[in-house]
Amino acid sequence: MSYEIFQADCFDWLRERQPNSVQAVLTDPPYGLIEFSHKELTKLRSGKGGVWRLPPTIGGNRRDPLPRFTVLSEKEKQNLREYMRDFGLALMPALTPGAHLCVAGHPMLQYLVQAGMAEAGFEVRGAIMRLYTSFRGGDRPKGAEREFEEVCVTPRSACEPWMLFRKPISERTVAENLRRFGTGGLRRMAKDKPLPEAIPSSRTPDLESAISAHPCLKPQHLLRILARALLPLGEGVILDPFLGSGSSVAAAEAVGYNALGVELDQAYFDAAKQAIPRLASLYPGCIGESLEPSLAAASPAPANPTAQLKLFA
Repeated sequence: MSYEIFQADCFDWLRERQPNSVQAVLTDPPYGLIEFSHKELTKLRSGKGGVWRLPPTIGGNRRDPLPRFTVLSEKEKQNLREYMRDFGLALMPALTPGAHLCVAGHPMLQYLVQAGMAEAGFEVRGAIMRLYTSFRGGDRPKGAEREFEEVCVTPRSACEPWMLFRKPISERTVAENLRRFGTGGLRRMAKDKPLPEAIPSSRTPDLESAISAHPCLKPQHLLRILARALLPLGEGVILDPFLGSGSSVAAAEAVGYNALGVELDQAYFDAAKQAIPRLASLYPGCIGESLEPSLAAASPAPANPTAQLKLFA
């Protein structure tokens, strides 16, 4: 199959897109809208984190730069909900009726994203949970760790929601919509095995982090399962309007689907051009049909912040 990527603002790009020409969306939006602003990316690329959190060494391992979602004010949260509403409104015409979106989320922001997408006219269809243990959460009250040794501010994270949305079908039934547009449902893992709502996962393997230094790189094993599921008849085009590392487009390419990607940031776009074919070529035979990752894909290893910062230079 084939893919094409564009260096553009996805809102502008979507306005020019032919109606009913995209059958699915797989994406990880810039929820930390502050962090991904030009001002804060400039700080990160200069090695001065700004609102990006550069965690300390833990157990001999350096952790990735992470957005500080907890610093969002009520106004900024409202802006995020409105941003997702406006994104949904811009996206809606380009999608065929019954097209599914799978959108990476964060437990603290999930309700805002769902509210915004619902306001844009999308059906909220639950979420697929990525099950993995991260360093997020579980911390004691800052500055009073010894005083409150048995208190944590938030639970230690063990999952990541990938929210599902659907453009309403135009036909009387899903079956009729599938016949006309090829959309409206999700592809099963096999004829006798439905797509589960929980997928065991791991941290992004070193093998992939060596290819892409993007701070939000997701593992190919997970993305290939999701990409495969989004086209119920195995036909159509998957769009990632927030291309970032290019990993979603790489997953679609590996599965054998056509894909499109749009990225605003020039540095991310240039890096994705190089990363997509390399990520897609990993793990031959891993095409999203199994929950069991290959040994290579399953090997957890923390990413290297030093290598990541080189991308931002």
